Amino acid sequence: MAKPTSNESNLVLLESLIRNWEDETIEFKEASNDFDTDKIGRYVSALSNEANLSDEPSAWLVFGVRNKTREVVGTGYRTDPDRLDGLKRQINDGTDPSMTFRSIRVVDHTKGRVVMLEIPAAPKGMPIAWKGHWYARAGENLTNLSIGKLDAIRGQGHLLDWTAQIVEDAEVSDLSQEAMAVARRAFAEKNSSRIPTETIEGWSDEQFLKHVGLMTKRGITRACILLLGKPESAYLLNPLMAELTWKLVGQETAYEHFTTPFILATTQLYSRIRNIKIRLLPPDELIQREVEKYDQGSVLEAIHNCIAHQDYSKYSRVSIVEYPDKLEFTSVGAFFEGNPDEYALAGHMPRHYRNPTLVQAMTQLNMIDHLGYGIERMNRSQANRYLPLPDYDLANPEEVKLTIFGRVVDEGYTKLLMQSSSLPFEDVLALDRVQKGRPISDVALRRLRNKKLVEGRRPHLRVAASVAKATGTQADYLQARGQSDEYCRALITDCLRKQGLASRSQIDAVVFPALSTELSEEQKRNKVKNLLAQLSREQEIRYEPKGDNRGWRLG
Repeated sequence: MAKPTSNESNLVLLESLIRNWEDETIEFKEASNDFDTDKIGRYVSALSNEANLSDEPSAWLVFGVRNKTREVVGTGYRTDPDRLDGLKRQINDGTDPSMTFRSIRVVDHTKGRVVMLEIPAAPKGMPIAWKGHWYARAGENLTNLSIGKLDAIRGQGHLLDWTAQIVEDAEVSDLSQEAMAVARRAFAEKNSSRIPTETIEGWSDEQFLKHVGLMTKRGITRACILLLGKPESAYLLNPLMAELTWKLVGQETAYEHFTTPFILATTQLYSRIRNIKIRLLPPDELIQREVEKYDQGSVLEAIHNCIAHQDYSKYSRVSIVEYPDKLEFTSVGAFFEGNPDEYALAGHMPRHYRNPTLVQAMTQLNMIDHLGYGIERMNRSQANRYLPLPDYDLANPEEVKLTIFGRVVDEGYTKLLMQSSSLPFEDVLALDRVQKGRPISDVALRRLRNKKLVEGRRPHLRVAASVAKATGTQADYLQARGQSDEYCRALITDCLRKQGLASRSQIDAVVFPALSTELSEEQKRNKVKNLLAQLSREQEIRYEPKGDNRGWRLG
């Protein structure tokens, strides 16, 4: 039930809130009879985030006070105490990470009933979302949480690094000796220029773990259990689901779960992926080339990135789904800093990490690149093998989804682009999106149009005819573009010349194959309708509407 407090102290608090009217962490609403719960949730997200940024312990949403005049007018919002208390559960269900009111205070004011909802500040490093969206305040208005404010809250994350926390009951005996041996070899290779191998071999397990940053004077960290813990030691991380899950989808189906130690699990998972050879026939060459469907380094980089940047406070697993033509990697938690293109094109170096202790250790063990070059390497690897570039899907703010393709879209076209020393990689990236039918920015589109590399209009952009011809993909290009109106008109008149009379369905059957494959059936029918109207106006054809043999004839 609502937190019991004296009415006198609540009246004093209410007067204090009214005096601080312009505070970004206080919102007043009249709410005469009711108020939309979804809007309350948005205010909870906004006020909680603003309280965090203002370094205030709480924010307040107050019902029963007129916003413009600061006058207490009373509210009939949820007069039933049970219904009012039920609001806590509704807010808890819609916020992420889950939270609810610190207190709900009902004030008996001389001018009417007032309800004060106390909202705790967002935890350090963790902005509060309502139904998947982050909110903030701009004056008295609700608005989306800006990138600057989002980064400011997330930048506090190092204060609450989940992976840095000590596992109180963990001992060195909870670690896998096989994993420790692999870790020592990787550390020695990474640091061969500054630490002699024999020195590393002489360290005790405790000394080694402290050098890697997986153990402190207070004990073993969660990051240590994730990377090196025995499978039976995963329970020490409860309620975390310390799992990597591989799932095969297609004509055959299968799945397998992999738990700690992750330093071994990633290689075991990779061995399940069906990495067969595929053959490519480059333009102007008679001998096919064989490449692996997936680059091992890219796949392991993707898995390791999922592990390094997963939001472990969500207590979820990392998933890798293998389709016949692609691999899909999903980790929980928003893309932490910047966007993938900044890493692929500009060599962006992250300023901070969600899990700095885990990232530092994985860097020391040669599992990831500390400077953020992994995304660029994956892109270059795919392009050098004439395959589509990796795709990042950030549509869901709660997860990052990476797709690595294992099929050819247009190998000759890609090779031509990669062989062109004058073509920047940003153009390669933009053209890759065009060939996959994905959107590109206005700036990228103008750049490609100026170089005559693309044709068509959004959303049906396509590789320019000159590029398609040079790369041996002209047939695919013509299919996507469709034949000219003159060509289609000639098909119609030729059909009528041979048949004498043709129904609309017969004409559709002749013309449809010449139209763009990007058009829907309805769009194709409208196209033929317009062509027939043009020919009729020019008196080249005419329609006979009477009798059993209705249809079109030459004029």
